[in-house]
Amino acid sequence: MDKQTQFSAQLEAFHQLHMGTSPLVLVNVWDAASAAVVQASGSKALATSSASLAWSLGYADGGELPVDALLFAVANIMRVSKLPVTVDIEDGYSDKPADVVSLVAELVRLGVVGINIEDGDQSPELLVAKIVAIRASSSCGQVFINARTDVYLRELAEHGEALDMTKSRLTRYQAAGADCGFIPGIDSEHIASRLRVELTMPLSFMLAGDHLAVSKRAGTLLKFGVTRFSVGPGSFLGAYSTLKRTSKPSKVSCKDTEQCECLNYNEMNTLLMCSR
Repeated sequence: MDKQTQFSAQLEAFHQLHMGTSPLVLVNVWDAASAAVVQASGSKALATSSASLAWSLGYADGGELPVDALLFAVANIMRVSKLPVTVDIEDGYSDKPADVVSLVAELVRLGVVGINIEDGDQSPELLVAKIVAIRASSSCGQVFINARTDVYLRELAEHGEALDMTKSRLTRYQAAGADCGFIPGIDSEHIASRLRVELTMPLSFMLAGDHLAVSKRAGTLLKFGVTRFSVGPGSFLGAYSTLKRTSKPSKVSCKDTEQCECLNYNEMNTLLMCSR
């Protein structure tokens, strides 16, 4: 099978995974080894976490990762992957839509079929412009776009205003060409059901917890129109919490073992910010 045929087949399969009667649960990966492990576990697709991938390469999350480093890591993931792969590119690592298109085109050239791209605390018009530019490109216009809005994650608004802002942003991203709307920071059935009234594209939530808890919650939220779920940096933090525990000198003790040994996002990100 040539590369274009394989890309088209994986892209179609990835679209279908968002339309099924079963939730699509993605355990996020960050390098070739984690991709191989998740693939062997029976996953139907692979998704990177921008934070996890940046940390694995020695950079803090939040736009610090050089594009060349991202592409190098993704190339290694693609070398072992037999599944559709989607890559989290934060805000595209640029405010310029043309630069974002260039990055997405490079990812598609590697065989990546999907991206996450976020608005962060910037104007939604900027993400609209990036999505429109990607869709207009002959080299990457078919890529699956999971448009993320950070209204809840960054607490840009509260209560009804937050819901209205989320609805407005996702409606605009859908009109620009997004295939799925990603809303990290919530797992509310009420909010999901309200969003489904206005949106026709699938929705995606980020969930925390072990595999059983995530799968159970995903099954519940599927009834309210959320078809895609990810664990974000949770898989990385779980793996590296084990490393933290096993590397601790035996003479060091902690009364609260879980609190002492479990890494969280802020702790991990601070470690890499301090390494600059």
